[in-house]
Amino acid sequence: MPDKTLFPINKLILGDNLEILKKLDDASVDLIYLDPPFFSNRNYEIIWGDEGEIRSFKDRWSGGIDHYIAWLKERVEQMYRVLKPTGSLFLHCDWHADAHIRVEILEKIFGYDNIRGHIIWQRTNAHNDARKKIAVLSDTIWYYSKSERITYNPVFGKLGEKYINDFYKYDDGDGKGRYRLGDLTNTKPDGYNYEYKGYKPNANGWRCPLETMQKWDEEDLIKYPKSKEGRLSIKRYLDNSNGALLGNLWTDINNVQPGKERIGYPTQKPEALLERIIKMASNEGDVVLDPFVGGGTTIAVAEKLGRFWIGIDQSVQAVKVTELRLLKQLDLFSNSFITQLHKYDYDTLRYKDAFKFEEWIVQQFGGTSNAKQRGDFGLDGKMPDNTPIQVKRSDNVGRNVIDNFLSAIQRSDKKLFTKHVKESKPAGYVIAFSFGKGAVQEVARLKNQENIVIKLVTVEEIVPIAKKPAIHVEVNELKRDAKGIREIEFIATGQSDAGIEFYSWDFAYKEEKGFKPAVIIDKEGRQRQKFKAGQHRVAVKVVDNDGLESMEVIQLKVNGHVEWETPEK
Repeated sequence: MPDKTLFPINKLILGDNLEILKKLDDASVDLIYLDPPFFSNRNYEIIWGDEGEIRSFKDRWSGGIDHYIAWLKERVEQMYRVLKPTGSLFLHCDWHADAHIRVEILEKIFGYDNIRGHIIWQRTNAHNDARKKIAVLSDTIWYYSKSERITYNPVFGKLGEKYINDFYKYDDGDGKGRYRLGDLTNTKPDGYNYEYKGYKPNANGWRCPLETMQKWDEEDLIKYPKSKEGRLSIKRYLDNSNGALLGNLWTDINNVQPGKERIGYPTQKPEALLERIIKMASNEGDVVLDPFVGGGTTIAVAEKLGRFWIGIDQSVQAVKVTELRLLKQLDLFSNSFITQLHKYDYDTLRYKDAFKFEEWIVQQFGGTSNAKQRGDFGLDGKMPDNTPIQVKRSDNVGRNVIDNFLSAIQRSDKKLFTKHVKESKPAGYVIAFSFGKGAVQEVARLKNQENIVIKLVTVEEIVPIAKKPAIHVEVNELKRDAKGIREIEFIATGQSDAGIEFYSWDFAYKEEKGFKPAVIIDKEGRQRQKFKAGQHRVAVKVVDNDGLESMEVIQLKVNGHVEWETPEK
């Protein structure tokens, strides 16, 4: 797995991708996959239906194709900037605008010579409207690079049955399976010239040195002809085959089918498609960016494949659904990640792990956290110009904190401290939830009498704080079958000034493993589930329009009848 210290914590970011892309560093991303809203059926584009998506929808469709291209182009310009010289971009679109996108955006930004592929993905079979017109069965994925020096790993697909029968037609009956024969003579006149067990190469020589020939022979991979005049061959077993090298026509990946992958997102792409793209154009530890997160497939697959990632979307639901997908697949090898919303819950921030909060709020403030937590004079981070930051995860911070902080910043870098005082610049920042009268007065005294500027910053000045939604769950026993299995109905009701977006359910909740949703998106908050006799824990989360969430856990006891309770939080 990649070293987590090489790149900042993986991020899911709620907001306009253009503004967020502008804040990313130049040449910081290895691979970009984007699946922007297609220039097709405008009504179909509203998927999640939350305020952020609707607002973006209105902006995008205020004019026709020219406006759409202009809207997309300024975002791709930023993507080009953040790509590394060895990086690649894959833009997923359909026939309504694919030509415009190539000519008006990609060729103008990346250059005509930097196209690496025109991938045609067959996502469906012919349907009923094919009787009236030619059915559209495919999408286009444009593949461009920033330069000729790219990361590229060849892509292989399954071998066809006819190919297998035509070429893998040998079997020694030793349990190793079918194989085909490969020529051991060299294709050019610069091979190895030696005689092997009475067999001589042709004029080009052997394709391998004597040591390799002996090794293959010991492994029983050499096929000997009956006559010494014949040619030696190497056995290439079907079970060891990578498959067939793929071109630009991808017909072997089906669209998302009902089952474990489907989350209820209409334009959700299959994980196999993103797995192929990510493996082809990146390596473990590389950074993958998806500026239109949607259903979260790119991010979920990038995490499984050991890549770092950044996901952006203007929809609260898109970001929160992706977060839940990541939680569902979370294990000991998963990278940590943060979700950046427009608003944050006070209780969650105030009472979360102190070190995690310090790291997170320093990054939100624009600084770099002190990961070592030792030898730091009690300081928790620094700004880009090395100005110290201290974080206090508390309210009503008093004067003693200011006194200790002043001593720490003088000792940590006296030269920098003196410079800031001389220039009347902030000598340090203290971040807390609120400050007491003593702290405020001491900061004012230091500025007025000693020209020492210490900035007091509340958490709410850095990130907006709101109240998380409330949730109540009603449990109804429905019926019992002959085997004693009981069907139970759960009705969740959420309340939030921002409005409720959706509910998510974990019917086998274990606190030590965290929330693993069996149902990710439930708009109504109503579920039915069957339970065997025994103890069960059911957890439900409610998410509001600000992206804030609350969770309720129900303890079930199923025996001759059903009992339930809500454990104390």
